[in-house]
Amino acid sequence: MSTVSSSTTLTNHQIRLASRPVGLPTRANWQSTSEPVAQPGPDGVLLKTLALSLDPAMRGWMNEGKSYIPPVGIGEVMRAGGVGQVLASNNPAYAVGDFVGAGFGVQEYLTLAQADFKRGGLFKIDLRMGSLTQWLNVLGMPGMTGYFGLMDVGQPKPGETVVVSGAAGAVGQTVGQMAKIKGCRVVGIAGGQAKCDWVVKELGFDACIDYKASPSAVRDGLKTHCPQGVDIYFDNVGGEILDAVLARITRGARIIICGAISQYNNTTAVQGPKNYLSLLVNRARMEGIVVFDYTARFPLAVAEMAGYLKDGRMKSREDVVVGLENFPEALTKLFTGENFGKLVLEVAKA
Repeated sequence: MSTVSSSTTLTNHQIRLASRPVGLPTRANWQSTSEPVAQPGPDGVLLKTLALSLDPAMRGWMNEGKSYIPPVGIGEVMRAGGVGQVLASNNPAYAVGDFVGAGFGVQEYLTLAQADFKRGGLFKIDLRMGSLTQWLNVLGMPGMTGYFGLMDVGQPKPGETVVVSGAAGAVGQTVGQMAKIKGCRVVGIAGGQAKCDWVVKELGFDACIDYKASPSAVRDGLKTHCPQGVDIYFDNVGGEILDAVLARITRGARIIICGAISQYNNTTAVQGPKNYLSLLVNRARMEGIVVFDYTARFPLAVAEMAGYLKDGRMKSREDVVVGLENFPEALTKLFTGENFGKLVLEVAKA
């Protein structure tokens, strides 16, 4: 156990939610603040933020209203999961220098009392299992979302056809690779030829549809690449793409609703599925996935996927933006499709 001496003065730079965005978030929705770093109390720890996970779900956390998690309050540090290092510790379970994951928030430092360890999602990271950025991707919340969404909700069987939208993103790349490992045929949907080429040539998807190619690209691509229909659809985008897939599902199909990034910045009502009666005709089901429901089983999924990373059956791509001050612009990359792989904000070097 050790702690930083009281004479040490550190400043914590933070990004706080200044106002609730209408449409796409802009820099005006954020406020930069700074305050002295609080020293850890008895059994507490002081953590240094190294990298933050930027995820589409963050847009929903900025909205007022009832959801699976309370909204970020005006004036609060923006919620974000991340990885970091123990800078000071009064707790025997955590030594100075240990690498950890936690709900850091968009800030440089985080002081946690032991009573807040569980609520703060604090856990140790083993770099023998994966790199820091992989712990924000395949081994982190996006990977856990993909794993449990596919395996628990989708229940894939060898030979089934799996379609995943947002295929080059953090969740999509995990879903597609897991489905291949489990013996499925996998068709991705992504924006741009470069992303489609990557998921096929590097990740091993059987095909990928470039939704930007033409207005009918998804409909035509599904007809070409899923001639027998779609058994499992992992939906990250919602909107018209969801409707196009619903038109192709098989009897007993499973649709996993993970996100609807095409709808998050709407200034009008969210567009629901128009083809929902296909669920009735095909005796299919549509079910949502919230990753926090599976936290008790994260270690099992991490161990399995770390093995796939090690033996080369799974790959992990991260798109890293450097600098806490660049958070506002980095976040918008998620909604413009600029990111290529899991979007990560590097706050400091290890």
